[in-house]
Amino acid sequence: MSGLPPAPLFFKQPVRYLKWASINKPAYFYSIIIGCAGPVMVLTVPPIRRYMGEEQIPKIPMTYPIPKGPRPRPTGFDDE
Repeated sequence: MSGLPPAPLFFKQPVRYLKWASINKPAYFYSIIIGCAGPVMVLTVPPIRRYMGEEQIPKIPMTYPIPKGPRPRPTGFDDE
């Protein structure tokens, strides 16, 4: 072995592991940071967007509205 102390375990010492990972394994460190930021953003971004004035977009209609009353018959095609 190289004489280095073993890496700290994440669930035993998370802060120490993050410090170690930020130096020795930056990809692990940034993936942990981004993974923890996701749930936080789910809770914080929508209220901030409403505060900034963004409105809800209208729903896309799933059906075409049927006109009320009798429908006119098409004429003038001479297919009879």
